[in-house]
Amino acid sequence: MLVQQEEQTTRLRRAFRACEDQQRGHVALVTGAVGSGKTSLLESFSEWAAGAGGQVMSAAGSRAERGLHLGVVGQLFHSARLAPQEAARVEKLIRDATFAVPLPEPGGEAADGDRAWAPLLHGLFATLLDLTGAGPLVLVVDDVHHADPASLHCLLYVARRLRHARIMLVLAEASTLRPPHPLFRAELLSQPHFSRIGLPPLTVEAVARLAGGDADDADARRTAERCVRMTGGNPLLTRALLEERVGGGLSDDYGQAVGDAFDQAVLGCLYRHEPGVRRVAQALAVLNRPAPVDLLGHLLDVVPESTVPAVRVLRTSGLMESDELRHPRILRSILGDMSADERRSLHQRAAEVLHEHGAEPSVVAEHLVAAGTAGAPWMVPVLQDAAGHALASGRPDVAAACLRLVSRAPVDEQQRTATTEMLVSARWQINPLTVNGQLTELVETARAAGWSTDAGLSAVPYLLWQGRVDEATEAVTAFPSDEENGSLPGRLRMMQLLVSLSHPDHLAGVRETPSTWSRAASAPTAISPLLQAVTVLGTALTPAADNDTVATAEQLLQRHHTDDGALGMLAAPLLALLWTGRSDRAAVWGDVLLGRPVAQHAPGWRAVIRAIRAEAALRVGDLPGAEHHARAALEDMPAPAWGVAVAGPLATLVACATESGRFSEADRWLAHPVPPGMFRTPLGLHYLAARARHHLAVRRPHAATTDLRRCGELMRAWGIDAAGLVPWRLELARVQLSVGNKTQATQLLQEQLRVPHGVDDRTRGRTLRLLATTAAQDHRRKLLSEAVNLLQSSGDRLELVRALGDTGQTLQRAGDSARARLLVRRAYQLAQDCGASVLAQRLIRREPGSGLPAYPAAAELQEPDDGLSDAERRVAALAAQGHTNRQISSKLFITVSTVEQHLTRVYRKLDVKRRTDLPSRLVAYAEALADETQGAAS
Repeated sequence: MLVQQEEQTTRLRRAFRACEDQQRGHVALVTGAVGSGKTSLLESFSEWAAGAGGQVMSAAGSRAERGLHLGVVGQLFHSARLAPQEAARVEKLIRDATFAVPLPEPGGEAADGDRAWAPLLHGLFATLLDLTGAGPLVLVVDDVHHADPASLHCLLYVARRLRHARIMLVLAEASTLRPPHPLFRAELLSQPHFSRIGLPPLTVEAVARLAGGDADDADARRTAERCVRMTGGNPLLTRALLEERVGGGLSDDYGQAVGDAFDQAVLGCLYRHEPGVRRVAQALAVLNRPAPVDLLGHLLDVVPESTVPAVRVLRTSGLMESDELRHPRILRSILGDMSADERRSLHQRAAEVLHEHGAEPSVVAEHLVAAGTAGAPWMVPVLQDAAGHALASGRPDVAAACLRLVSRAPVDEQQRTATTEMLVSARWQINPLTVNGQLTELVETARAAGWSTDAGLSAVPYLLWQGRVDEATEAVTAFPSDEENGSLPGRLRMMQLLVSLSHPDHLAGVRETPSTWSRAASAPTAISPLLQAVTVLGTALTPAADNDTVATAEQLLQRHHTDDGALGMLAAPLLALLWTGRSDRAAVWGDVLLGRPVAQHAPGWRAVIRAIRAEAALRVGDLPGAEHHARAALEDMPAPAWGVAVAGPLATLVACATESGRFSEADRWLAHPVPPGMFRTPLGLHYLAARARHHLAVRRPHAATTDLRRCGELMRAWGIDAAGLVPWRLELARVQLSVGNKTQATQLLQEQLRVPHGVDDRTRGRTLRLLATTAAQDHRRKLLSEAVNLLQSSGDRLELVRALGDTGQTLQRAGDSARARLLVRRAYQLAQDCGASVLAQRLIRREPGSGLPAYPAAAELQEPDDGLSDAERRVAALAAQGHTNRQISSKLFITVSTVEQHLTRVYRKLDVKRRTDLPSRLVAYAEALADETQGAAS
């Protein structure tokens, strides 16, 4: 199917009719890029001309047959199917011409050899004239730029004599570096009956038609626009791309395709051009950046101006746009066609040339890495600079690749130590298990130097991660704290504080003198943001009245969340938000950080952020989200690579399984091997608390008590009694209540409320809920009302479910069954939204023998037969009363998005279009709901 060639076809047919009617010949030259559809146009026209009464003779030039004497002419006459006698005469003419004197350049000055050729030229033309007796004669030559010189002489001889002959000469040529026969072309263009017919790139509308659609169809137009972006409108490339789409291979603009039709089309374009064009395309693919002609010339070791024609050809073919290859798939196709040695050689040359042109170290290093070489003296500093920039930009993978090359190069001891420091940092962010050798090397180097070098401090975070706290402590205590060391005092304080916070058995004095943190954190040094991050973690663990930890943590996150290399630093303020009871904000910021593109390149830090995000989800009652993020954290970084920090994701997964009633699964998570030093860290307390809750759930209260008492002993010994870390008194009170010891439980709960500066809203709400179970009836509802408000404000939906359920029980015992029923049903729906199906079932059917009344299941409650679910009816009732979506969200403790989804289904089921059309009976339901809310809080 010919697309966007209607005008060209019309011009050729008009010339044929003039040849037929006016007895006048014509020369048409069809021009276009390789793959532009020239051959298709010639074939279509030839078929039409033959059907219109003409006789068609066709031939095609070939680079391989340029030296074949009269090869194109022979093809033409072979296609004419002449009578035997006439064919023998033509064959003799061609054979005799083989031994004639060679002709000059076609279109050049006459020479003595012309007389030897005269019989051939005259005889061939006479034969052509004889063939016009039955109708116009059409001579079609494709790829005429590849024709042999002798055939071009014959074609020019014919072209000069077309004024009164019914012969039409149709030639096609592609864009080339330079015309192979400029004199032939010049004379051809000067003929009086000459026309030049160009084939432009396909438009979006044309491609849409090719795709089988219409330009007005949105899907067809989007597909067409993508194709034009990738192919520049080259028909050959476009058809290949559409072929992949039909086969299911075209996924997106930059994705890998299933088929290779497009790749083959790209290579087909290149191999139909001269080798010089292909060489320039390979240089552009290796550079993978805009390349002016002077850079291309230098890279290919040619005069820069000589690359201009190749660039023009590549642009015309649709492979290139501006100064670079048009699309990454074109680049991959070209690189895939090169051998490994060719790529390495060209990458090395590119690195040398770019370095001479003053390119950025990161650009030069990319080519050095691809070439796998760092032999020249200038290469090591370039690679080190590039690695430092990559680390600061959040690309540890790039940094590690650069540093691996440096580590194999001959460098001095100082350079080797600096390289090892950076390599540990880069490789840890990819897989902490790979740094053991380099980390030990750093420690040995620092110890040999008396801990007077920066190498020892660089190793501290990674030693702590592996639980090698004694070596980390040695590094920070033996390091000289000379104030003349510039930024080192601030960095030293940060490392000392990090040791004290992550392993509180060590350097307790540092933790107990917070004034030193404040001075260092405010120092105008490059290390200040890191020290501020560790400091905010310290204020979260050791809260004081004059510290606004939440505000400081949020300021750090707001200020640095767009910094590409700050992902690791921001884990500290994110954890501080979690430990100060603001799990809702930790969840929001965790999503922000995980959504940053840089997180995709640092699986180590991504796993840490995901583990914190998982615990935050758990604390706001999102069990499915918590489990998803915790599992993803262990996928990003396997359990053996976590070191002592493995307590984090494991504790979250144990808690999720326990809350969901999957006790066997919780046992399997608890069976994972953990390093012994883990239990002497704050994260280890998370693990102990999660294990204790599991023990209690499976009726092992004594084991739960042991774990929780150990938490309390450690936290008091460390001077870290923040409830946001582990509210061990609250958890221990739950255990005491389970065994009927209300007196001790009440004492623990009251102690929890009296902890100075260490009780956040979430912990206070949870504590008040449990305290209500020990209080008298008249005081219980007041405690529960306050607990509901606190838990709602803190965002913990799971604990809110329990508080609502307890309130429902209280109302039931007071004889207010209607309000109790509505409240418990709300708690039931909220539990289902949290993924806590076990808790939901306990709400509507209490365990036998507990002495508590059973609430009817949702199916037993009489509701109007309108097809609405319980959740939909609650939302619809409040909407019918005139509440906004946000107000409904606040009243029912669900998200605005959930409200919108419920209303959409309500409108569809009730066949209404707006909330003012909702049935009036829903208003009465809303009023009952409001009464219940007011009664529950009173």
